[in-house]
Amino acid sequence: MSTTETGRIGNTGLPALTDRATWQAELDALRIREKAHTRAGDEIAAARRRLPMVEVDPAIPLAGPDGPVPLIETFEGRRQLIAYYHMWHTDEPAAAQCEGCTYYSSQVRELSYLHARDVTYAVFCQGPYEESLRYRDILGLDVPWYSAQDAAERLLVGRQAGMFFLVCYLRDGDRVFETYWTNGRGVEAMDNTYGLLDLTVYGRQESWEDSPAGWPRPWQADRGVWRTGGYPTAYWSRLPADCCAK
Repeated sequence: MSTTETGRIGNTGLPALTDRATWQAELDALRIREKAHTRAGDEIAAARRRLPMVEVDPAIPLAGPDGPVPLIETFEGRRQLIAYYHMWHTDEPAAAQCEGCTYYSSQVRELSYLHARDVTYAVFCQGPYEESLRYRDILGLDVPWYSAQDAAERLLVGRQAGMFFLVCYLRDGDRVFETYWTNGRGVEAMDNTYGLLDLTVYGRQESWEDSPAGWPRPWQADRGVWRTGGYPTAYWSRLPADCCAK
């Protein structure tokens, strides 16, 4: 019988206790499944690279620091572009902004590795440029940031503008093509926090996970998963110390 089924120390949310040889044997068995999962991911990525593409008007204007910017210029001269469509609640305070988009977009910071592969990353925020840029700056993000408020419907044909999306584009000369898009859990590609949490014994500690009885699950509500003190977590950690006294 597996040590995950016997030998538990009380009912304190702890894994079963075993000797190192038994532990290593079970870990080795799990590693076979992990490697199969990795290979399956490689196969899916290979299929993704073989998808057809659709052409997009390269002149669709977004708003940038100096005014209107055509889509093709957001590539910054590179061949490929990854754009995150950040949800936005116009005229709402920081506490009311999308905690999920904040969670994902705040984790993409070091862009040099993407640039080395001829890929640009940018946020296409679906709110006003100046208003959303202030939010970006408080988060301490140093990534290209544009407003797609007036362009989202043309860029996201057939999809519901106002939702979050991760979209990949390809530039061929003066032509632009959309090659892939995803949303929902697909945007976890931007995230390292969940990947690291998935390696830990308690995982993400969210209600939907398949965990043993007694495992901590403090994150029951979806909004609470990415919020601290009522604010999106990444924003909360950057608030002035005396903000709540004002």
